[in-house]
Amino acid sequence: MSASESFVVIVPVKPPARGKSRLATLPDDQRRDLAAAFALDTVAACLAARSVRAVLVPTDDHRFAAELRAAGCEVMPDGASDDLNAALVQAAAEVRRRWPGARPVVVCADLPCLTPDDLDAVLASVPEGSPAFVPDLGASGTTLYTAPSGSFDPSFGFRSAAAHAEAGALELQAPVGVRRDVDTEEDLLAALALGAGRHTARVAGAA
Repeated sequence: MSASESFVVIVPVKPPARGKSRLATLPDDQRRDLAAAFALDTVAACLAARSVRAVLVPTDDHRFAAELRAAGCEVMPDGASDDLNAALVQAAAEVRRRWPGARPVVVCADLPCLTPDDLDAVLASVPEGSPAFVPDLGASGTTLYTAPSGSFDPSFGFRSAAAHAEAGALELQAPVGVRRDVDTEEDLLAALALGAGRHTARVAGAA
């Protein structure tokens, strides 16, 4: 990774009221609050990482957008809410416009165990000029994707880790906090045991 190349992290955030549908066994208000807490813990870690120049959040939740701005994020409308990859490509174009020369990095919004040091370690291993990704702990999904602006082509969705690898992206080694996404109650318990951020711990009653 070139020392002169900086990173702008893109964290796509669904409106918390619609997020985390696989936590539907929980009361609606707790599911909504957990989705928001995951995102707040994720962006807090990204904002505190030394190698991150800025955090850009595409979201259509105007109320939550205000909270994200207060946390220090830049926010933009989700221009393709029915197509995550198209929305990410639009966000990467916005990164090029606002931060010329910065490299876009997508980080999923459900990584409550992410730490600034862990993110810095992963970004330090990113190959210059090539796309790269981090698979989730199940090795089928993706928690982080990055590519130079000219070749930014994410493939989030079913079997995204395989799709990214097949497209030529390098799989990066990463600490467990970068790979511990939360989709189910079992995932949540594992995240709390690992050490979730303060927002998630508070909502989950583990603070």
